[in-house]
Amino acid sequence: AVKLVESGGGTIQAGGSLRLSCTRSGLALNDRDMGWYRQVPGNKCELVASISEYSGAWYSDSVKGRFTISQDGAKNILYLQMNDLKPEDTAAYVCAAGTCFGGYCGSGPCRGGFAYYGQGTQVTVSS
Repeated sequence: AVKLVESGGGTIQAGGSLRLSCTRSGLALNDRDMGWYRQVPGNKCELVASISEYSGAWYSDSVKGRFTISQDGAKNILYLQMNDLKPEDTAAYVCAAGTCFGGYCGSGPCRGGFAYYGQGTQVTVSS
């Protein structure tokens, strides 16, 4: 079974940095595309960063220049380095991976871009 486990969230003051990690298992080694979503209760999920073997890294305008997505392929870990954090970055951050197949594109509030999603790790930024 595919498993995605996030870690690294916490509470931090504005201007600080955090690094999130997502450890993946059960996915084919050549299925490398992954992403990070974030969700605030009552709001839709927002894709904030993704990484693809073919097209590289992509960032939403809200985090561009502050967040960096990267992968450690040997360890099957996805990272999100978050710098200069702002109170509006407060959210649950959800890791996603896996190519959609047979019409299936995940479940849960962030479904649609990838086949599999983690449970999320909470990031709270205080002003």
